[in-house]
Order: sequence, then structure tokens, then C-alpha cells
Amino acid sequence: MGSSNQSSILLDRGSPVLGQRILQHFDFDPKHRNFNHGSFGASPREIRKKLHYYQDLSEARPDQFIRYESPDILNESREALAKLVNAPTDTIVFVLNATTGVNTVLSNIAWNDDGKDEIFYFSTIYGACGKVLDFIVDSSLGRVSSRGITITYPREDEEIVASFKDAIANSAKDGKRPRICIFDTVSSLPAVRFPFEQITKICKEEGILSLVDGAQGVGMIDLDLGALDPDFFVSNCHKWLHVPRACAVLYVPVRNQAMIRSTLPTSHGYIPKSGERFNPLPKRHKSAFVNNFQFVGTLDTSPYLCVKDTIEWRDRVLGGEAKITGYIQTLAREGGKQAAQILGTEVLDNKSGTMSQCATTNVALPLDPEEASPALDWMMERMMEDYNTFIPLFIHNKRSWARISAQVYLEMQDFEWAGQMLLELCGRVKTGEYKMSQAVVG
Repeated sequence: MGSSNQSSILLDRGSPVLGQRILQHFDFDPKHRNFNHGSFGASPREIRKKLHYYQDLSEARPDQFIRYESPDILNESREALAKLVNAPTDTIVFVLNATTGVNTVLSNIAWNDDGKDEIFYFSTIYGACGKVLDFIVDSSLGRVSSRGITITYPREDEEIVASFKDAIANSAKDGKRPRICIFDTVSSLPAVRFPFEQITKICKEEGILSLVDGAQGVGMIDLDLGALDPDFFVSNCHKWLHVPRACAVLYVPVRNQAMIRSTLPTSHGYIPKSGERFNPLPKRHKSAFVNNFQFVGTLDTSPYLCVKDTIEWRDRVLGGEAKITGYIQTLAREGGKQAAQILGTEVLDNKSGTMSQCATTNVALPLDPEEASPALDWMMERMMEDYNTFIPLFIHNKRSWARISAQVYLEMQDFEWAGQMLLELCGRVKTGEYKMSQAVVG
């Protein structure tokens, strides 16, 4: 099938150190193949040893480390991340995950009392962020509503931009006010690159706040927040950047920092309108925004401290960001095609190829939607039990798909294996095996 040839090309053009040999740095079960890096990420052993080192320091001398030492290490990690995404250091703070960041931003927006404010979102919004949006609307006492923009793929970037502009026009016709729009860098299901640069630009032109959900972002695609200039940006560091769970970056430019008055939960850094309250923490940052996020209750923030170490490890061991992103994006694109060839199907992409400019690929399954829909949960469970792997399966635009994540520890032969595994599993569905399993459970 020419697989080893393609794998060699990937290794030579990307970096000679990348591929299955990188597995030696991770602690995966030797029988397990990790095709779902996009959900929970994975951190190398060396960095998790660093994580334990910070945790041990906090256990050995809790007050010394938490009150006096960790703020300085945290600042070093903020500085390293800021450099990576080209942003001023004092616009960067850390939160537990991207959903927390989205929740923080939306919970701090002061909605107008006239009930005209709208939150724009696209139908491919991450489910948990959609629930955050729902809660904000449900608890706003009618001050804000939401407006969804439906996307079905494949679709060209220009069509998505046109749909966004139409939604803005329709909002005005309805006497509403588009206040903020939340959108992805790379969406979850399907996992495709979204034209976030163009949507951010239009938001700026139209006076709409832009909230970029880059949960699948830093470490996977090139990000230049200085050039992008969004109003708010969040991205998980524990996914594609290899930082230990759980850690995400929240970027807020100086012009908007006064809007973010409280963390979730509210903690010592909050400045009440009634005047200062006692803050028992001695090390305070000169930036009120940064200080607000420096201590948010007693949490294990050791993963935040590992950000600088992880970025250094990626540079030293993996060859740097350009080599990493080049390798994983090429592997996703070529590996997806190989898996689709084995399945006799296709990958999800548009004619211009912009949807696939990321490190995930969506491969169609050789199953009809009616046949696949009742079997998807069974298939994913069988993957774990029978094949020692997991690949998210989903229905989109009346077709069933498998989302596969490329990573530095995978090669073309892994994608071939995934294609063969999915083909065998689809064959088991066609025999009705899942129905027999469901009948036994019932």
C-alpha cells in the first residue's frame, strides 16, 4: 500500500525525531493507540515529573511556596505563553479549561436592560460552551438572547462569512443588537478549521465583541494574537501543547480588562465597588487583571507552572513549534486520506482545503446514517474493549464520521491501522452484532 514510503516522507520533511519513537516520552499503555488527543491531550513523562516537583514543594512548605514562590513561577509561565502567541504578558492569565474561560467572559458581560442584546454563535459550538450560553440567557431575566448560525460542512470560508453577515443584518431587522459572538479556531465535531481570522475582523468592523474559543488551538495551529487582536481568546494548554491537565490560557487585551471584574469563583483579587477588603496574600501583581487570576481559591495550579517547562521541552525534544505543527497537520491530512482509502470513503474538506488546515481529520464511515446512528455508542465502546483505542464517532450532514487526531507520537502506519480497525468494526455493525448486544443488555 506504499505506507512506509509515505511515513518516511512525513518524518523527513517534518522532523527526524517525530513519529512512534516519541512514544518513549509518554506513559501510554503499550497496547493502547491514542487517536483522541483532541479530547484530553497527553503530557510527556518529563513534564509530569516537573508537575510532581511543584506539588511536592507545595506539600513541603505550603505557605512559603503558595504565598511567596509560586506567583513568580506563574509569571514566568505567563511570559512564556505570551511569547508563544505574540501577546503582551499582562494580557495573559490561566484558568482550568477553555469552558471556564468562556464562562468567565460571558458571566462578566453587563447586558443592557432593554432586552436587545444578542449572543451570536455557530451551530458547531462546543456542547459545554453552548450550555454556558444557555445558562447566561436563562438567568438574564430577558436582558439577552442568543442567535444561532447554522453550518453544515463541507462549506467554503466565504460561505460562512456570508452567513455571519446575514445574521448581523437579520438581527438589525429584528430590532436586536449583536453584542458578542463566540466562535472556534478548530471546532470539535466535526473537527475542522474555522475562518476565525475573518470573523474576528468582521466583529471589529461591526462593533461586536469577539470571543474566540481556541480550545483546539495553541500547540496545533499558528496563533498570532497581536495580529488577530480578538476581544477575548481562550485555549486549552493541556491538549495540543502537552501541558498536564488542567490548564488553559485566557487572553484579554488591556482595553477590555475592566470588563472582566471577577474570576470564577470570585476570590481575593476582586475589587468591589464599595472599596477594598482585606486580602491575606502578600504577593500582588501590579496589574489588577493579572492579580485577579493569580489566586482563585485553593486549587492545584501546578499545571499552570508547567507551561514554561513544556514549551522548552517541545523546543528541545521535538524541534520547535514550526516542526511540530507542520508534522501533525501533514500527518492528519495524509493519514486521513489513507484511512478513507481503506474504508472506501472520503475525508471532510472543502474545495479550497481550508477546513483541513489543522491536526485533526474527519473520515467518513461506510455506513448509512440510519444504520450508524443507533450503533455509534456501541462502536466506541467496542473500540476500547476490543481494540484498545478510542476514536470519536458522530453524525454530521446526514453522514457518519470518525474524528482522528494526529500527534507527534503517531505515524502513517497508525492511520492505516485505524482505517482497518474502523472497516472491521463497520463490518460488525452490518452483521447486526450491536443489536444482539443491546438485546442482551435489555
